[in-house]
Amino acid sequence: MIPHPAFAIEPWVLRETELNLDVLAQTESVFALSNGHLGLRGNLDEGEPVGIPGTYLNAFYEKRPLRYAETSYGNPEAGQTVVHITNGKIFRLLVGDEPFDVRYGQLRSHERVLDLRAGVLRRQAQWVSPVGREVRLSTTRLVSFVQRAVAAVLYEVEPVDGSAIRLVVQSELVANEPPPTVDPDPRAAAALSSPLVSEDHICKDNRVVLSHITRASRLRVAAGMDHVVDGPPGTTVSVESEEDLGRVTVTADVAPGQPLRIVKFLAYGWSGQRSQPAMRAQVEGALAEAQHTGWDGLVDAQRAYLEDFWDRADIEIEGDAELQQAVHFAMFHLLQAGARGEQRAIPGKGLTGPGYDGHTFWDTEMFVLPMLTYTYPAAVGDVLRWRHATLDLARKRATQLGLQGAAFPWRTISGEECSGYWPAGTAQFHINAGIADAVIRYQVASEDELFEREVGIELLVETARLWRSLGHHGADSGFRIDGVTGPDEYSAIADNNVYTNLMAQKNLRAAADMAERHPDRAVELGVDPEEVASWRDAARMVVIPYDEMLAVHPQSDGFTAHERWNFSAMGPDDYPLLLHFPYLQLYRKQVVKQADLVLAIQTRGDAFTEDQKVRDFDYYEALTVRDSSLSACTQAVVAAEVGHVELAYDYFGEAALMDLDDLEHNTRDGLHIASLAGACMAPIGGFGGVRDFHGALSFSPRLPQALTRMSFRLIFKGRLLKVEINHREASYLLMDGPPLEISHHGETVSLETKSAVRRRLPRLPTRPPPQQPAGRAPARRVPQH
Repeated sequence: MIPHPAFAIEPWVLRETELNLDVLAQTESVFALSNGHLGLRGNLDEGEPVGIPGTYLNAFYEKRPLRYAETSYGNPEAGQTVVHITNGKIFRLLVGDEPFDVRYGQLRSHERVLDLRAGVLRRQAQWVSPVGREVRLSTTRLVSFVQRAVAAVLYEVEPVDGSAIRLVVQSELVANEPPPTVDPDPRAAAALSSPLVSEDHICKDNRVVLSHITRASRLRVAAGMDHVVDGPPGTTVSVESEEDLGRVTVTADVAPGQPLRIVKFLAYGWSGQRSQPAMRAQVEGALAEAQHTGWDGLVDAQRAYLEDFWDRADIEIEGDAELQQAVHFAMFHLLQAGARGEQRAIPGKGLTGPGYDGHTFWDTEMFVLPMLTYTYPAAVGDVLRWRHATLDLARKRATQLGLQGAAFPWRTISGEECSGYWPAGTAQFHINAGIADAVIRYQVASEDELFEREVGIELLVETARLWRSLGHHGADSGFRIDGVTGPDEYSAIADNNVYTNLMAQKNLRAAADMAERHPDRAVELGVDPEEVASWRDAARMVVIPYDEMLAVHPQSDGFTAHERWNFSAMGPDDYPLLLHFPYLQLYRKQVVKQADLVLAIQTRGDAFTEDQKVRDFDYYEALTVRDSSLSACTQAVVAAEVGHVELAYDYFGEAALMDLDDLEHNTRDGLHIASLAGACMAPIGGFGGVRDFHGALSFSPRLPQALTRMSFRLIFKGRLLKVEINHREASYLLMDGPPLEISHHGETVSLETKSAVRRRLPRLPTRPPPQQPAGRAPARRVPQH
């Protein structure tokens, strides 16, 4: 496996100064642009060579059958796979009669720059054709945050040698491009062949609109392109279209110093209900709006949008320039994943690639939404409204499983369960508590009463009903939740998973509280006092296993009695274990794929004593192999909390560089959006010590030696709070909003607007470092400048 090329370390851009075709697919993911509705992979403008072509619309998918060796009641019958829709990124260039192709001729220079403040991808190339003609190519690409359906490209080309040259630029709109070779890794997407059926194609002036419908899911998509051409006298433009292709051809005799300049506007729309004429009209309207705004207007609006975002979401790190760049990169892609989704899900890969078939998982609520809650809360409300819109499907699934309430799918695009392996899918009922947790956090932070009454209460009620029917009171009256899978997918179908039980407890209590706050809505939902009392009783009596002999919490009943995995017999090529060992062996051993009990410490730290946190962390550190990108960020947060700050710094580096360094060798399929969220959570939740238990913000800041200063901003209850930390003290500044009370290392601090409060940092306890499985310790972080 060839790693990513080294990117230049700069705080606000990601710069690739040399084109390496061996890692083309990885860089296509890294340079992807999106706004949460529309996503464009960072493919080369000319379309070839290509790793994975990718243009995506959020929640636009095709159905495919799920096949099983043996039938079983309750198994999902159909899967869903994100569709690479009509590709409008392509510009084919002929220099004289030679096609521009970086694999031929001589590529004198090539640079791509992802500008995190401007929100654009820039490319510069200088190329000599096989017959010796030299041209300079410059492109700038954006996906608009302001105009949701719109993308645009500025394409400029000129000769750099001594005489004019005939240039031909073919700007294309292409459907049903051949799929990439299917990766045997089960985490990769299922490839679809020609999923789009043409319904209509039109061309006029410099505009083309293509309309298609999927064969099985019957979702309709329209894609359009329009152009503004600025060339020398004699420039000609022609346009043509057919079922799967639209093309605008520009021909010009171009002299040095007088570039041919083309602005390409793209617009997309899809629907499962609207007619083809309506979709075409929508796209043409979006094109008209984009042309009215103009290229400069789109660029200015993009920068203004991002300036506003960074004003409330920036994380500043001093002492490690590489991690500063990585955190800015992570926050940018986090915004791209959720900004304009508008009542759609946030997939595990965002809109950067086809990995995981484009599905959304628990990642969204448990990793992505916490960061967005405090930086871009409107996106959180939209995602939770999408979950609410799928409640009928979740109720139907619960009924199919013999349960009450709502059973949300483990993996889905439309809201229907798509997981074909139920121990690592349906049995992970904790996704329901994760959704409830996101509702609780968002409601506390936003104080959105309308959301609470219209959306929040129903989500909490239906998930509470699920827990009450899934669990039961045992012989000792304890409320047990048996036969479930927690976050650790190497331990399936366990009884009383601590993380699941604690999250269910929080869900049950919050549902009862909200039902009592809104008795009229509770009546409408069929909730009576007896049901509320049963929720409170279950929450009070929930079973939390504890191993008295080892003085640690077993991950679930009996876990600490299992045989330990033989880590000393493993080599580097044996990981991830799921690709080299049968689940039969994994499920019955003490080996942890990703943080599970440790995640419970992070999310329900109010349920553990300080001593328990220390002992539990050390115990599970020795068992966790991090075969999931979701683990390092959680281990970073809890390591910092229990005093292993330098270890937290190592884990922070791993989470932050997951995609930039392609640590799991699958960035080619799309970015790990939850790990990127975790890369922001690690400094804030770990080194900032931020917790949001019981509706209040608390801070326990501490810094690793390498970092000299860190600052971050949070939105909370209509206030904007800025926190700065160095090795001596923390400063809390309420930048906007009424007074606010917070906690600093257990001390109550009152904040007034624009008056910073400083508090000293206590001395950290000295603890022996915990041990990791042989060969699975995180790489020791060395600051990069």
